[in-house]
Amino acid sequence: MQIFRYCSGTLALDHTIIMGILNITPDSFSDGGRFNTPDKALRHAMEMVEQGAGILDIGGQSTRPGHTPISAEEEWLRLEPVLKVVRARIEIPLSIDTYYKEVGRRALEYGVDILNDVSGSMKNGMPELAAQWGAGLVMMHGGGGADDRPEGLDAVAEVRRYFIEALGLAEKVGLPREQVCLDPGIGFGKSLAGDRQLAARLPEVLRGLPETAVLVGASRKRVVGACGKSPLPFEERLPGTLALHAIAQWNGARILRVHDVAAAVQAAALTDSLIKEKK
Repeated sequence: MQIFRYCSGTLALDHTIIMGILNITPDSFSDGGRFNTPDKALRHAMEMVEQGAGILDIGGQSTRPGHTPISAEEEWLRLEPVLKVVRARIEIPLSIDTYYKEVGRRALEYGVDILNDVSGSMKNGMPELAAQWGAGLVMMHGGGGADDRPEGLDAVAEVRRYFIEALGLAEKVGLPREQVCLDPGIGFGKSLAGDRQLAARLPEVLRGLPETAVLVGASRKRVVGACGKSPLPFEERLPGTLALHAIAQWNGARILRVHDVAAAVQAAALTDSLIKEKK
C-alpha cells in the first residue's frame, strides 16, 4: 500500500486525502484577508477538520499572478501566531506552504509535519531540511509564482523531467521516498493548455517512476475559470474544480489541495469508489 510519511506519523494512500487550504494572507486570490487572525484561522481550521480534511496546508504568502513577494521574516510574523493556536488544537498533520527554508525550519519547531515547497527549486535546502527532521516534503514543479509559459511548452515532458530530478535529489540527500510527495504545479509556470494536459495525461508523467505520493491542487485556479465561454469569477469555480480534481485523482493523484473541503471530500470518496471498480 502506498504511504506518505511525515514527522509524527504516516498517511495511508489507499484512499484520497483532502488537504484543506488555510490562507492567512491579506492578498490571496480567492480568500485573502478572511482568515488572517489567529481566532479566524483556528475557527476555519476546525471547520475543515470537521468536514473531513486529512491535512491542513497553512500559507502566509500569496503566489497568485502578479503577487508581490515578501521576506521570510515578514512571512514568519504572519505565520507564528496562527501556528501557535492551530497546532495546540488540531491533531491532523499540518503542512507549511512556503519557499523559504528558514520559515520551514521554524514551522517544524512549532510542530508542523510537512513542508510544502512552492519554490520549484532544488537548491534552497528544503530536501535536506526534510531529511534532517523526518518531515514530509511536497516538491512542486514551476513554483515561485503563477506566471504563464508559452503555449508551445511541453508541460508533460517538462514536469516528468522535474519529477525524475526531484526523486534523484531526495535519494542523494537521504530523504526516503515515502516522505516525498510530487506536485505537477498546476497554475505555476504553464499555459492553460499545459495545466489541462497535466491533469488529463498524469499517467504519462508518472509512467515508470518509483511509486510516490502525488498531490494536485487546482482549486479555483485560472484553468478552472477559463473553462466557460467567458472567464468565471473564483466564487463560481467549485464545479470545475471538482471535475478537474476527479480526473487527476482517477489518473493517480492521492492528495488534493482544496478550498472547499466538504464538497471535495464527497467527490473524492465517490471517485475512489469508482477507481476500485475498474481494478
